[in-house]
Amino acid sequence: MLPTLVAQYQRWFRYERDSNGKVLASLGTVPAEHTNTDQFQRALMIFGHIIAARRIWLYRLGFSSALPASLFPSKITPDELVTEMEVMEREWLIYLETLSEAELERVFEYTSTEGKSFRSVVADVLTQLYGHSLYHRGQIASLVRVLDGQPAETDFVFWSREAVERPPV
Repeated sequence: MLPTLVAQYQRWFRYERDSNGKVLASLGTVPAEHTNTDQFQRALMIFGHIIAARRIWLYRLGFSSALPASLFPSKITPDELVTEMEVMEREWLIYLETLSEAELERVFEYTSTEGKSFRSVVADVLTQLYGHSLYHRGQIASLVRVLDGQPAETDFVFWSREAVERPPV
């Protein structure tokens, strides 16, 4: 049986939380001699961007009173990423616990980072957020590999599938 849309968005967020932890761990596999490079800083900035984008959308949805300092945080440390990620995930957990079908259908207006006004449906924004994170986690994985680290395996199918035990033939 297919889950409701509400249950699906909640499930996707559980997957995303797990993936965020794996990405942080993969950043920790980068050898020390590469952690002062522009590429490593770019990987940190991209992960910070994933977090900031989620926080901005929660603000636009009317469920947070605080905006992140920057959409593309520069000179952020792995420890700061952990702190920012924990805050973002707590806020999203609260929002998603109250998510309803009516909320998914809600149309809301907001101002973009460029100062333009737009109108969107909540379900469309939630879908965008998962695609946005997938895209940027791929960028981070490429950077981690170039930096001689071990990229995180964050494909959804790896997270969602179940092993099947088969008797020997």
